[in-house]
Amino acid sequence: MSRFNIEPKLTENAKFIASKRYLKIDDDGNPLETPRELFARIAKFIAKAENELSDKKKNYKKLTKNEIEKVEDAFFEIQANLEFLSGMSLLDRGKEDLVAACYVMPIHDSVESIYGTLANTTTLHRRGAGIGYDWSEVRPEGTKVKSTGREASGPISFMRLYDFSSETIMNRGSQRHAGHMGILRIDHPDIQKFITAKQDYTQLTNFNISVAITDEFVKALKQDDEFSLKFDNKIYGKVNAKNLLRQIITSIHASGEPGFIFIDEVNRHNPTPHVGKMTATNQCGEQPLLPYEACNLGSVVLSKFFISNKSTKIEDKIDWERLEYVTKTGVRFLDNTITVSNHLLPDIEKIVKFGNRKIGMGVMGWADLLYLLEVPYDSEKALELAEKIMKFINEKSREASEELGRIRGDFGNFKGSTLDKQGYKNMRNATVTTIAPNGTTSLLADVNGGIEPIFALAYIRKNMETVGEDTEMVFANLLLEEKLKKEWLYSKELMQKVAKAGTLQEIKEIPESIKKVFVCSYDIAPEWHVKMQGAFQKYTDNAVSKTINLPESSGAEEVEDIFMQAVKENLKGLTIYRDKSRDKQVLSIK
Repeated sequence: MSRFNIEPKLTENAKFIASKRYLKIDDDGNPLETPRELFARIAKFIAKAENELSDKKKNYKKLTKNEIEKVEDAFFEIQANLEFLSGMSLLDRGKEDLVAACYVMPIHDSVESIYGTLANTTTLHRRGAGIGYDWSEVRPEGTKVKSTGREASGPISFMRLYDFSSETIMNRGSQRHAGHMGILRIDHPDIQKFITAKQDYTQLTNFNISVAITDEFVKALKQDDEFSLKFDNKIYGKVNAKNLLRQIITSIHASGEPGFIFIDEVNRHNPTPHVGKMTATNQCGEQPLLPYEACNLGSVVLSKFFISNKSTKIEDKIDWERLEYVTKTGVRFLDNTITVSNHLLPDIEKIVKFGNRKIGMGVMGWADLLYLLEVPYDSEKALELAEKIMKFINEKSREASEELGRIRGDFGNFKGSTLDKQGYKNMRNATVTTIAPNGTTSLLADVNGGIEPIFALAYIRKNMETVGEDTEMVFANLLLEEKLKKEWLYSKELMQKVAKAGTLQEIKEIPESIKKVFVCSYDIAPEWHVKMQGAFQKYTDNAVSKTINLPESSGAEEVEDIFMQAVKENLKGLTIYRDKSRDKQVLSIK
């Protein structure tokens, strides 16, 4: 009998996602494996890295066949139990040619750099990777080019070139819609053009865009002072900092973009400043990276660690011992992923495999865990628990990486890193924690993505990736159904009301005690969204991907308040979205 005998408990929606995106398929798109076989295949492939390390650590003792099988069993178990998932490994579909999901690529102020990176980008995009770029080194529009005597077209023109290229090449038959993150510093002379670049919905359709906010700008903002727009040490003009922020806010209110990257805060936590500064992030903003670096991410499914008991202490309802085991096993899994991956370009392999070996252990199912614990998302108790859980995961991830460093060897740039200076003797990975959105991976575990609150207790999700734009899946919250049944409140008529409203707040038949716990994204005041992001960011090495969802009726002044709170909370990134500010959105209430 096979050692891999755990049958994953997938919902019908999860089975659909697995068949469309993750299971090995034949030429006609028919599944060639079951979800159990999927996790077994991944476990065996990722475990191949166990004995591919002796060249980096001379005294590394190779594992026996029995020891390798134990590692395979551990990797299979945490996936099949839906306690840990890594979207990157799931997407391999049996090809054993694993490529990271996201990268950052360099853009310098020359035709050679811009078109050279475009060629490399094409290689990555064809494999479904998302890519982030900082366009701040590209000279502003209208600047004279000495070599030709002509005027420069500016960074936005080249972003359009990249957008057109990706539309032409990358998304035909890909397993995931690979896109771009375009970043421009707040002090770049073309910043005002950049802010409004996506207000025409037909432009830059494959780009997310974010403004890199500096400490200098925040200082000018607080002092209601003028702020210099400059390039190559030349000041091109001055603007009032508050007026510039209001331009950004107006655009966010209208279209949901741009987002914010607090770039100086990012670099205050850069583990390898001796290697270089970080100026860009991956496509969703949760992973600041150096040029050519990649994301290697996975997440523990928090709701799986809930224990039902009679204790009055919330902490007693979490299986900390199991959470530690899954976290440490997941770190080993992610480190192995780096070893077995195809890095596609020599510059990527140099920094990802031999330089920094960054990984990002994150979480999903946070909102589900709070429902199980009957703790309101918008409460001090939830914030305290968020800090405690993320601190625990970060510490255990670091312990696992330290042990791997002792056994396998440290990441190449360890000497001179902040970890080296903090007194660590060994470390396998420059970073260990990141909170990703997990938009599709979370559907496999039937939990909410990342640390987001539930969008609605019944809603439609449109899959805008390879499932097809016309595919709509209806979701109703099973934990709410269970609670209503337990309280003898459940009826089909009541659930129809919930499905119509999406939220419980206006339904008279539901007691206040249940309404308080089963809150949705739009039930929660914006400041609580930001506080929650701050609580998790406090103990996360990289960044936290989270969207601050605002009701359609929200005003621009609310967006400004959220920005200032994000600065206060020391966030590394911020995304704000007002409901229905775009014609198409991934989530909508049924």
